[in-house]
Amino acid sequence: MITRELLAIPMAGGGRIDINSGVARLSGTIWATLWRDDAAPRGTVVLVTHPASNFLGHYALRDLAELGVAAAGLATRYVGNDTTLIMENCVLDIGAAIRHLRGLGYERVVLVGNSGGGGLVALYQSQAEHPDLTATPAGDPPDLTAADLPPADALVLAMAHPGRAQVYTEALDAAIVDEAEPFARDAELDMFAEKNGPPYTSDFLDRYRRAQLDRNRRITAWVLGQLAALADRGHPASSSEGPSPDDLPFVVHGTAADPRFLDPAVDPSRRKLTTLWGPAWAANFQPATLGHVTSLRSWLSQWSYDHSRANAPRCLPKVSVPVQVVYGDADCAAFPSHARQMYDAIPHGDRELVEIRGADHYFQGRPDLARRMCEHIVDWASR
Repeated sequence: MITRELLAIPMAGGGRIDINSGVARLSGTIWATLWRDDAAPRGTVVLVTHPASNFLGHYALRDLAELGVAAAGLATRYVGNDTTLIMENCVLDIGAAIRHLRGLGYERVVLVGNSGGGGLVALYQSQAEHPDLTATPAGDPPDLTAADLPPADALVLAMAHPGRAQVYTEALDAAIVDEAEPFARDAELDMFAEKNGPPYTSDFLDRYRRAQLDRNRRITAWVLGQLAALADRGHPASSSEGPSPDDLPFVVHGTAADPRFLDPAVDPSRRKLTTLWGPAWAANFQPATLGHVTSLRSWLSQWSYDHSRANAPRCLPKVSVPVQVVYGDADCAAFPSHARQMYDAIPHGDRELVEIRGADHYFQGRPDLARRMCEHIVDWASR
């Protein structure tokens, strides 16, 4: 009989107030759901995670349990709200979950990073095997060299991209010339301007990709300047105004402008020409899409191309355990080139690259393909 259990997992402190809810902060708890066959021994468990998505009801959990392995879906402390997300704290949450599962009697843990979880689980395993990060990119706790981070026994990067900072930069609107005015645009770098395509020329794509990276770096330079200014203007804790604020929120416009959303010849696949939130022009500005609101410190940890550590191609060379990369050839968010980039970064031969033909990012309308992905994961976990 397949059962589902809610797991209350002790949460390690992150050293800052970065969760809005006092109830969540003071509870000292993160949550996971565990699906398992009551008749099966507690041998292997698959832990599925993401930096901010609510995976308590992840679509793969029941299938994995029915196929013979226990499956847990983890919600980090930042579930549903990544405006102040610190990747290094997410690493602490994964460590707490693995320790908890081992305490329940599971001998082997297969860590699955789904979607934006790919870069995170690669960061986790690299730090579990070779800890070297003593602070966040902003210089804050946690010190991961002093954390208890039990290594996973294998990794799966499922429908995953290399990391939030990379995929975010690949979708930054290069035409925005004033961060406060999203419709003040450089016509020569506007992928939505008919004169530029689609189809896009190689010259336009080269200029566009360089401009995206330049924009990410301009924002990062501004962030570092803002943090320095906050430190300089701070009031001493003994003053009537209390401690100085050391972080601020800000808005980033135009975060769904990857040329792959409009031109099928860029990174060819069977995908539909859209985004996870609908047509690209509207998604580019909708508040609910990726990374429109962030804090200074979270930007460095989560979105800065040069500062964020949660990048699978950079982390995987330090990983010794088996790694499976699973991708869909109809995915409009994690592309075939992403899968190949991560696979090529694995430094050993205990690796596997699996294509699921016809699968989009969420297997919409295709539960049979989601089941196929789970079959591949279970097969990998059993080897």
